[in-house]
Amino acid sequence: MKRLLCTLALSAALGAVTAQAQNQPPASADPYANNAAAGQMTFPLAAPAGKDSGAMKTALPGGVNQGIPDEKTWKYGPDFSPPPGSQIWNPVMAKMKAGQKVTGGTLFSATDGVTYCAMANAGYDFIWTEMQHSTHDWDQVSKMWSHCPHAKAVPGARVAFANEREIQHAADAGAMVIVVPTIRSVQEAIEARDWTFFPPLGKRSLGGGTGFDPAMWGNVPGGYRQTANDNIVLILMIETVDGVKDAYEIAKVPGVTAVFAASGDLGNFSGYKQGTPDYERLINVVHDAALAAGKRLCGPLAWRDRPDFTCFQGGSEMAAIAKGVAAELGPLKDTQGKVEVGPYAQPAKH
Repeated sequence: MKRLLCTLALSAALGAVTAQAQNQPPASADPYANNAAAGQMTFPLAAPAGKDSGAMKTALPGGVNQGIPDEKTWKYGPDFSPPPGSQIWNPVMAKMKAGQKVTGGTLFSATDGVTYCAMANAGYDFIWTEMQHSTHDWDQVSKMWSHCPHAKAVPGARVAFANEREIQHAADAGAMVIVVPTIRSVQEAIEARDWTFFPPLGKRSLGGGTGFDPAMWGNVPGGYRQTANDNIVLILMIETVDGVKDAYEIAKVPGVTAVFAASGDLGNFSGYKQGTPDYERLINVVHDAALAAGKRLCGPLAWRDRPDFTCFQGGSEMAAIAKGVAAELGPLKDTQGKVEVGPYAQPAKH
């Protein structure tokens, strides 16, 4: 045991030394692991004590940006750029770029890592962890994803709505596919994009989380922070008539990977069923918008043969269990024994 502990300590130390040699901090899920140099640093460019430095109007010597700091005109620095020749490491993004069909299995009710991992290794490309209509919390989700961080299917989530809390929780927990529902306007699409991606593409804060852990994405080639923007898949769901009205502009938002023609809610919000002219018109608008913007087009798995759809949401874990048992048992399914008394007795026929 003592030898094992020494080996682990040596491995951790070597990892830290290697990262420092590359002028990068060791990958860590701890957002406050950057204080090792406290008390050892000097600050030659710091404002003088007790005096206004004038930095609001005057750049420091050698500074790139001149004038008052303004996000609209700021020239973003090179420190977080992906290394030259960086390659895609998210298999879902790789398939989407190749125009291949992508499938996501829905995890709706389960909160345990064993069930999640069974779904994640069943053959899907990603797992659509349901956060809009389920009672999951992010602590449960993070633990499930960490149970098998490199399963065949990458972790993904449909968040509740397009805001910083929901999307950043998903991303920091390690989601490589983020699905945002009921996008009704270009502004909502931009907000979804902003909270999904790091600057300069978005406004995602750098705060750590299990996604940064070396056991998950902390050791990916090129570094997670530097390559996340190129690897995270963002899918926006168009589910309302207002969303359809803005579909062309929504699909064109930089950073959006795909748009999802929501089969159920487009019926819910329009009042028409699938197959009717009004319903099909709405779906076709989303189709046309995706093609015009050069983005992928998603829908339910039942539409896998519909023209130009290449991204699909599969069934839930409950549906998968039911189908698996039916396939396994064949004609023996639902052949339970008959009894005359007790809770399993058949009601008497009159």
